[in-house]
Amino acid sequence: MLDRVGFRPNVGVILVYQHNEVFWGKRIREHSWQFPLGGIKKGETPEQAMYSELHEEVGLLPEHVRILGRTRDWLRYEVPKHWVRREWRGTYKGQKQIWFLLRLVGRDSDVSLRASTHPEFDAWRWHDYWIPLETVIEFKRGVYQQALTELARVLFRGGEERRRSQAAQPGEGSTCDT
Repeated sequence: MLDRVGFRPNVGVILVYQHNEVFWGKRIREHSWQFPLGGIKKGETPEQAMYSELHEEVGLLPEHVRILGRTRDWLRYEVPKHWVRREWRGTYKGQKQIWFLLRLVGRDSDVSLRASTHPEFDAWRWHDYWIPLETVIEFKRGVYQQALTELARVLFRGGEERRRSQAAQPGEGSTCDT
């Protein structure tokens, strides 16, 4: 399902645990790491899609998490033409995403990468909130930076982490690679 300008609706999940560390999943048989992501099916709300992807990719149920916030608007990225399937060229531009910030209220042992018959990840870890973006595929880095920065305002109300969030803005002496 594409919107009228060629973007596929999608959700992203920033899952935080103790000390505001984020869930970081390693793509199966790849050397890239990412947050849980997935498409929104026809008739599905972004929140419903988020819970569906969270269960499929991480094995968590709604009772394992609490929603802390979400991005105000869609965040978009374009997929390089050479990554687009031949039959989609000319119609598919990329993805538009609503990002959710969730707190794991269950245990990290509730995480199961084998909840689905088609797992997305083969490893995972908790990582500092300001993840090293060079491990994210290049064309998605800007969206990750936008989502982390916008949702940091919800997670870190004042103090050092807020200053780190502001310092991570591109072009303002960022310590986070973009």
